[in-house]
Amino acid sequence: MDFIQINVHCDPPFRDILTAEMGYLAYDSFVETEVGFEAYISEDKFSHPGLQSLFNDYRKQTRIWYELKKIPKVNWNEEWEKNYDPILVDDKIYVRATFHEAKPTYPYEIIITPKMSFGTGHHETTHQLLALQLEVDHQGKKVLDVGSGTGILAIMAAKLGASSVAATDIDDWCVENSLENFALNAVEPAFVEKGVIRTLGLKDQYDVIIANINTNVLLDEIAVYATLLVDQGYLFLSGFYEMDLCQILEMTTKHNLKEVKHTTRKNWVGLVLQKV
Repeated sequence: MDFIQINVHCDPPFRDILTAEMGYLAYDSFVETEVGFEAYISEDKFSHPGLQSLFNDYRKQTRIWYELKKIPKVNWNEEWEKNYDPILVDDKIYVRATFHEAKPTYPYEIIITPKMSFGTGHHETTHQLLALQLEVDHQGKKVLDVGSGTGILAIMAAKLGASSVAATDIDDWCVENSLENFALNAVEPAFVEKGVIRTLGLKDQYDVIIANINTNVLLDEIAVYATLLVDQGYLFLSGFYEMDLCQILEMTTKHNLKEVKHTTRKNWVGLVLQKV
């Protein structure tokens, strides 16, 4: 079956918002570009009126231009393998795929088969959170990764000595991919659940919670994270731009979450907070 490629031109702050919205319309693969992003969907699931309706809603807030192209079905794993290089974070974390050479000289090595899931360490958000995790004691801690994608941040927590790691995501593919990557890294998660954090009915509390999502979702879910976090526990957030930091901090302050540190990388923010 053929695929439809949508080449979207948009303002940077709306890239993540639009990809999240298009995910609900059954688009299952996204590639960032200099002008926006590319999105892919199988031809049988494509609805042009649905796409137009979505973009019309956001044209009140930003400029959007797009073009459509039909492309033949390809081996997506082969395509990303052609361009997927290993990365090094702070000279300590080596992230690679199975077909890359192992480098045991680094303190931490993570093996990721990303497929269609987000979180290879290449994006500024994931890269920053990996670096920030090095600065917080995970030894013996109970960790929850919300919107886990590939599961890379939960795997990093396990490498840092967490006693328990768990993950959630709203996408079937991400749940499957996380489980695969946990196995590749010899990490046995407490659970990997599909669903929105508000509706999963989690009862336990966690020493560390990590959420690399987008601004709107974070603002909606911070109250839930605060409830699930133990006193003095740490909350890691990313997936938002520097221009959104003030409203994120305004919301976290309301829930007794105090900023410990934040970093920026190409206007993306990585933020660590502590429940006080």
